[in-house]
Order: sequence, then structure tokens, then C-alpha cells
Amino acid sequence: MKVLALDFGSARTGVAVSDPTGVVARPLGVVQRADIEEIVTIARDQHVEEIVVGHPLTLRGERGEQAKAAERFAKALRAAVDVPVVLFDERFTTDLAEQTPSSVPEDARAAAHLLSSYLEWSGSSRQ
Repeated sequence: MKVLALDFGSARTGVAVSDPTGVVARPLGVVQRADIEEIVTIARDQHVEEIVVGHPLTLRGERGEQAKAAERFAKALRAAVDVPVVLFDERFTTDLAEQTPSSVPEDARAAAHLLSSYLEWSGSSRQ
């Protein structure tokens, strides 16, 4: 199953996509200001079957303002697409992206880390 991941941010949202088998994650780029129309276009063009939105919980696992903003974004996205939209804990993805040198924008790398974690988790939960 092909999955799109979004590292949500009010200024920039990192985007990553899996391969059709749902095993490998690769960064796609960055969407400015969490533009839902642009994300819908990307999801359609990539033929994704699911969208994962990073849920930035606090280190204690609590919902702060950023997590609530991501929840509102996911709700708006659910109304705009015909595929499932799920929230997934994204703690440490930005830290991992910062430690992964690349010419790819950091937000896109964070989305790829988020997607890799999600694919690993969802693959193990299906077994």
C-alpha cells in the first residue's frame, strides 16, 4: 500500500511517500503553509491509499498546542480526500532529520523518518 506522510508545520509541511509495497520511504519535498489543495493534488498524483500526519506529542506523550494544530489539520485533510488520514507520533523525527545530512530539505527528511517509523509499526502490527 502506497502511503503519503506529512510532517505538519504552519509555515512548512514536509512530504514523503512510500513505494507501492509500503516498505521504503523517500522524501518528496515541502509544501508551504500546509496548503491542503496542494497536498490533495500530491496524494492524487502519487496514487496513495493512506495519509499519515505527524502528531507532535510532548516528551511526556501529552497534547500541546502543536499537536492540537496537527489534529485540526488532519481533520481538514480528511474532509478533502477519499483515503484514510491517520495521526502518528512524530517525536524525534526532526532530531533524526537534523542528524541526516542531505541536500533534501529538513522538513522532507523529517517526513521520511516519520513514514519509515509508521511503515515499520504498521507492518509489525499486521503480522
